[in-house]
Parts: sequence; structure tokens; C-alpha cells
Amino acid sequence: MRLASPSLPVGGFSYSEGVESAVDTGLVGDEASARAWLVDQLALGIGRSDLPVAARALAAWRRGDRDAVASWNAWLATTRETSELRRQSEQMGRSLAQWLRQRDGDDERIDVLAALAPAPMFAVAFALAAADSGASARAVLASFAAGWAENATQAALKAVPLGQAAAQRILAALSAAIPAAVERALAMPASELQAFAPMLAILSSQHEEQYSRLFRS
Repeated sequence: MRLASPSLPVGGFSYSEGVESAVDTGLVGDEASARAWLVDQLALGIGRSDLPVAARALAAWRRGDRDAVASWNAWLATTRETSELRRQSEQMGRSLAQWLRQRDGDDERIDVLAALAPAPMFAVAFALAAADSGASARAVLASFAAGWAENATQAALKAVPLGQAAAQRILAALSAAIPAAVERALAMPASELQAFAPMLAILSSQHEEQYSRLFRS
């Protein structure tokens, strides 16, 4: 529950992951378009990359397979489609590693996490944070997706902007879509993992030089 909370001190609230640019270009402008954008981003974005990687990293941490952890971390780092999306994952991963050090300072796996190159990516750090929870992979992925959904909805609320009731309806739609996204991620063969969202990549590239913005991505 703590890992799913937007209050987790990793800075997730400071990112919109393309929503702000989608608003700026007119692709998102009301509750319906914001809901459709975020539901698609769950299914086509994190559902095909971060979620299945988190599942594999969780299993690797639990069996002590450091090579597999490093391999999946490198996959995430090299498949971020823009520099700001990569920096987001790196910053959130480093922040979570710091939080873990404060919580479990004598766990040598935190040193392994912190030493990952080019940086610990957020999904891999999240997997370590959940590794000793006793939770199933299904519950861990649902927690990861729920935390993302909360932050994404809050970003849409501010950027569109939307009212609180509209934000709750969007969050309900995302919550309804999370179980299927988790099941697909758990069943996804390694050969089908991908980070291919051309419109998101274009918007993220534009956001890097957007004249006025609230969010870091």
C-alpha cells in the first residue's frame, strides 16, 4: 500500500509523461479525451514495458539473479524514447533507492541497485522495494500501476484542467483497466516487450522545449 501511494517520496507528482504536451497540442482537452489518453497509455505504454519488466525484475531480485536485474535495467534505460522520459525513470529510481537505504540500510542488494548503469530505473527499484513484502507478482504489478494511475490522473487534473469529480471518474476507469494490463504483463513473452509509442515520443520531445510548463516530463 505504501508503494502504491503517490506520497512515496520519489517525485512522481512532478511528471505528466506526455499529458501536458498532449494538452498543449490539443490532443487532450476534456475529461473524455484525458480518460482515453491515459487508458491507452496504460495498455500501450507501461503495460508493454514497465509492468512486464517489473515482474521479471521482481523474480530476479527474489532469486538473487543480479545479472538478470542488470539486464532488465539496461533494457529499460535503452528503450526510453526521449531523454526526459529516461531522466524521469532514473531520477525516480535513484530516489527510491535512497528511500530503501533509509528503510533497510544494511541490505546489500541496495548497493547492487544503486550501482546499476546508467542508473537504477524506477521499475527495477520498485521491484526490489516489493521483493520482501510477501506479495504476489500480480499484487506488486497492480501496486505499480495504481501508483502510476494516481500520479497520471493528478497530472491531467492540473494540466487540462479538470475538476475533482472528473479526476475520480478517470481514476475509476484506470482502476478498472489495471487488472487486465497486469495479466497481460505477467503472460507476455520476453520477445513481445516493447517501448513503442510514437505519438508519446513526439510529444515528449516537444515538451523538452515547451515554452511554458508545469511538469518535468
